[in-house]
Amino acid sequence: MKDRARLKEKEKIVIKIGTSSLTHDNGKINFKSFEKLASVISQMVNDGKKVLLVTSGAIAVGAGKIGLGQKPSKLSEKQALAAIGQAELIKIYEKFFADHNKISAQVLLTKDGVLNPIRRQNAKNTLNTLLSMGIVPIINENDTVSTDEIEFGDNDTLSAHVAVVSEADLLVILSDIDGLFDGDPRKDANAKIISKVGNVDDVEKYAGASNSEFAKGGMITKIAAARLCNNAGIDMVIAKGEDPAIVLDIIAGKDLGTLFVGKTEISIKKPEESVIYKEKRG
Repeated sequence: MKDRARLKEKEKIVIKIGTSSLTHDNGKINFKSFEKLASVISQMVNDGKKVLLVTSGAIAVGAGKIGLGQKPSKLSEKQALAAIGQAELIKIYEKFFADHNKISAQVLLTKDGVLNPIRRQNAKNTLNTLLSMGIVPIINENDTVSTDEIEFGDNDTLSAHVAVVSEADLLVILSDIDGLFDGDPRKDANAKIISKVGNVDDVEKYAGASNSEFAKGGMITKIAAARLCNNAGIDMVIAKGEDPAIVLDIIAGKDLGTLFVGKTEISIKKPEESVIYKEKRG
């Protein structure tokens, strides 16, 4: 349990919450989840943690706003829903964070915002300046203008990039499943949760797809996020986001979800330079 105990020491934490954790099964907004999440993060900030929130849900919230019951297939329609939903999404977060006397800030990122060296540095400066001011950055992909983000992107990968760019200590991905299992728990009653992963390659075969109407990715993208964090020396936990308060238990060292342990001596490929360099985390 040594690795779990170390989670108590994490100071800069990225939390990613998926669409399925923010909406009901019928696609309507679950305001209680937003309220609980804002309460949990506010408590963490009060305890001296620096927290960045990567949120999904813009398209789903946009669909609910105009009464659309299913995800559209046309790219232009997805972009329109993202534009409608993002405005609504940030209003919801602002309201609930304000209830706890916390200020939130919207940050929309695109792929080149984390891969281009200049924009990457700008993003890093902005995120860390917001944190130093006690403000909670609320981050999402800029789906309205980024065509390939809607087609191929996902916020699991985005959250891992945010963790790396901001030099976070921990990424917690809140999903609709308790963690990574050695089988499909929806089909196999004997499937067991994997508490800790040291090497992502060993568990990649257990990845599956998402069942949510509006969610993107599934376990496949979470494994990809774990690999990115693992290579950057950042711990990552996948856990069920039904009750956001689970994050408090995770950072208290409780054995919940699946912990992917970050490497302490790593080799990272810098996308913007396409070179390999060695880095050692203290």
